Amino acid sequence: MTLKKSTHDATTALLLGPLLKGVSRSFYLSLRVLPVGMRDPIGLAYLLARAGDTIADTSLISPEKRLELLLSLRGQVNGLPDEGALIRMAAEAGTQQTDSEEKVLLESVGAALSLLSRLSQPNREAVCATVTTLTEGMEFDLRTFPDERSGRIVALQEYSELDRYTYLIAGCVGEFWTKMTYAHVPGTLAGPLDTMMERGIRFGKALQMTNILRDCGKDLRIGRCYLPATMLVRFGLSPQELLLPETSLRARPVLFELVRKALDHYREAIDYTLALPAFSIRLRLSCWWPIVIGLETLALLVRNDNWLDPAKASKIRRNDVYRMMATSVPLVVSNTMLSAWAERLMGRVELGLSAGEASS
Repeated sequence: MTLKKSTHDATTALLLGPLLKGVSRSFYLSLRVLPVGMRDPIGLAYLLARAGDTIADTSLISPEKRLELLLSLRGQVNGLPDEGALIRMAAEAGTQQTDSEEKVLLESVGAALSLLSRLSQPNREAVCATVTTLTEGMEFDLRTFPDERSGRIVALQEYSELDRYTYLIAGCVGEFWTKMTYAHVPGTLAGPLDTMMERGIRFGKALQMTNILRDCGKDLRIGRCYLPATMLVRFGLSPQELLLPETSLRARPVLFELVRKALDHYREAIDYTLALPAFSIRLRLSCWWPIVIGLETLALLVRNDNWLDPAKASKIRRNDVYRMMATSVPLVVSNTMLSAWAERLMGRVELGLSAGEASS
């Protein structure tokens, strides 16, 4: 029994330590400051979802094969064992990874599923539901967009599709995060449950909308246009034209409209964070950091005349992220200081929107 527990603890430490850090990038900053009880289920959900994302993005495998492996992963998360699929994930998708951490991740799916089975039932059910929803978003990508090597571009049709997609890929994470907070740190979130759940969902949508706008140029080059066709038509644009260097300026009205929608989501995210009591420093920091990074990214985007050029993507420098993190620690206990900071950041984005609209 002691040996089994020791092995389990070592596996947990490896998966939710070095491996999680290696594949989660900026999300790890929030994960590592979470209260202890929340860390394992959220970290494990991230690992399983990231494994699905890695499978879905492995362009050297046909979309049909990727979809088969993705659906098998979802089934295994929900209790349908498939040893053969685990082997194929490592052999077919794992060997195609240029990032060694992602290769290790795919080879570790079996261990992650084992950890999932050891979670308490409420935690396990919450993780399973969230990973299921996240993989539905990945399935949507594989079924909606063409093979990356086809040379074709397909656009979403309506804003409602984009809104639904942001829920599947990130809004559900805000929902899951909120459930974990209620379960592991009861009495922490002020406000009605339904209100906080909706704010959590919109928090996730804000971050995903920011990612979509930041990565738009890169996604277009693999055939994925998340900018809705109905919006493009209003401004006399087609998905194919977005590949042309001069189109960045012409497409700014689409960018600005979606940035304003993202700002509305960020306002809910800020209210969500301020609903946490001042003494919940870890939870506040875990929420505040992605808000600041997201708003700083939007501020760069609205001033970027080449926002559709993947070589000129709007990304915050690592040193600026560390500076922001250090600055936030003494301020995070004060709603007044956080509100003022948020207003400054929102103001910078709004100023960039106004300046861009005036010059158009």
